Amino acid sequence: MKVCKPHLVLLRIIEHSCEMRRGMTEAWTKWRGLVSEQSQSGQSVAAFCEERGLRAWQLYEWKKRLRESEAAKFVEVQLASPAEPVRPAGARSSAIEIRLKGGRSLVVEPGFDAGHLRALLAVLEAGA
Repeated sequence: MKVCKPHLVLLRIIEHSCEMRRGMTEAWTKWRGLVSEQSQSGQSVAAFCEERGLRAWQLYEWKKRLRESEAAKFVEVQLASPAEPVRPAGARSSAIEIRLKGGRSLVVEPGFDAGHLRALLAVLEAGA
């Protein structure tokens, strides 16, 4: 059984995550360009895809992803003064940490507004 040093495992995970993020950014850029090119070409999706060796369902899927990502750019966030006194830095909290794609996380305190949390998660997950 091979034993890995924890710091090396973490480094490999971070490197892999950066490579995946770079690949996803390249994919979004590529498909954003193709969707734009198709809409400006005047060709049908089928003709455009056939000419370029693409699958029509992929172009439709990316059109949907791009449209949805554009629709959910901003969510209003309102800051309120805390109802309870702020805890010292070392105190245990009953907060919940939600880990998101891309290494991001949210900390949700008791008494959160579920509607705001759903809207915030939808925006963050769509942009990931």
